Amino acid sequence: MVSCTQDFDEINTNPNNPETALTYGVWNASNKIVTDATRNSFESGRVTLPWVQYSAQTAYTEEDRYQYRLTSGDALWTQLYTAASNYKKIIQVNTDPETAVQASAYGSNANQIAASRVMLSYVFLNLADTFGDIPYYSYGNSDADFQALNANEYLKPKFASQAKVYADIMKELKEASEMVETSSSVFTKGDLLFDGNPTKLKKFANSLRLRVATRVKGVVPGAEAHITDAIAQGVMTSNDDNVGVTYEANQTNPSPMYNDFLTRSDFSVSKTFIDLLKGTNGNFGLDPRLFKYASKNKLSAEEIAADPNKTLKARILDGSLSESTDLSLYTGQPYGLDQSMSTAQSGQANFFSKYVYKPDYTEILMEYSEVEFLLSEANGWSQLNYVNGVTASMQKWGVSSTAITAFVATLPPATKANVLTQKYVALYMQPYEAWAEYRRTGYPDTSILLLPGETYALNVPDPTTGATTYVFEPLIAGLTDLPTRLYYPTVIQTLNAENYAAASAAIGGDTMQTKLIWDKN
Repeated sequence: MVSCTQDFDEINTNPNNPETALTYGVWNASNKIVTDATRNSFESGRVTLPWVQYSAQTAYTEEDRYQYRLTSGDALWTQLYTAASNYKKIIQVNTDPETAVQASAYGSNANQIAASRVMLSYVFLNLADTFGDIPYYSYGNSDADFQALNANEYLKPKFASQAKVYADIMKELKEASEMVETSSSVFTKGDLLFDGNPTKLKKFANSLRLRVATRVKGVVPGAEAHITDAIAQGVMTSNDDNVGVTYEANQTNPSPMYNDFLTRSDFSVSKTFIDLLKGTNGNFGLDPRLFKYASKNKLSAEEIAADPNKTLKARILDGSLSESTDLSLYTGQPYGLDQSMSTAQSGQANFFSKYVYKPDYTEILMEYSEVEFLLSEANGWSQLNYVNGVTASMQKWGVSSTAITAFVATLPPATKANVLTQKYVALYMQPYEAWAEYRRTGYPDTSILLLPGETYALNVPDPTTGATTYVFEPLIAGLTDLPTRLYYPTVIQTLNAENYAAASAAIGGDTMQTKLIWDKN
């Protein structure tokens, strides 16, 4: 009956509910999605974290024996593609003339685009490393096979080949690094990954390119040139350059593993990993990171006297559990047990430490110590870079300078085996990267990891049989080593059946034994 036209657009615009999301808000939400997806108690804790034997479950040991829940692979895929879609949205907002000016209030358009290209590369690297051929999106490459993140045109996208994906990731990282405006902030506010520092973004892009190029050298043409160029352009040079998502010191937004530990106690540091850190296995002797990675398994008399009602778990959660260098308090959970044997062993197991189980834990995307190990490899197994990598890892975890000096003084010389085994130690709680490195290199070898068919010691004799050892028996027929990939998600098999079938055939079969193109182990 009554209407108006004057100032209609202004009247119907709510200044408190913008139609275009704030780019730094999308940025932080996406970064959290990535770490939630790859570091939580399911997609990490019940898949790759035990497979690389940083951990062993005290329950649900079927997953340690490679029978993972298919929903974990589905969730990983879905969440990473969700994050990728969000990063693409940031790029679109910063390239569309109608929104770019508004977006520039929160950081230079070029830097927001560069940061999003880098994180897209990180996401697609994880997807390709985990599954093989994948639907892929590129900002700077219009290859007809790159159909992901464009549902309006490609509701059922093709799967791009691994060779194309890795080659384009390296190109994207190079171009992203080169487009960074070092005189401007990445984001002017709210950047919880780089704190607005464009130099840190640039170093991350080059360091990540070094990781990718090292993975596919000798397999994807041009990788060796990318190694040289990434180093020349500038990689991480100290722990100040580490990149990770730090959660909040509260119960609203705590780290994923801490949040799980509040109500469950399923995970222990594995016996194989603790034996390496104790020096029982391997040739490195006692590693002081043992006391930073794992909690002791018993309270001291003083702690019990101070508060007899506060359990060991409660002290881990509130940060009050004291460290102990008594090696008898570190045994770990035997890895890959049949569930019927597991409960009797768990009484001697060690939880992750209070430095891991804390609400404001930082889930690392990449750190300086890894860069030094990559440089050691690039420089012909350099002793200097090897020592730098070990030192940086220990410093990050708060090991005393005295203990660092003593450990480094007795390090065996830099060789492929020694460098890559120490890299594995430094990648603790970054299981997808450690898994990729094992598949690429074969390290740590069977003197460290327990492989199918091998025999290992129990902590205490089995109460049913009296046995003091057991044989690791996987639950996936045909697996004689670590799994080489995850199955493609079930939803993809149903909703994109034709392209799924083509991708499965192209990689050699949708199995956990199919090797990726760089897996030469």
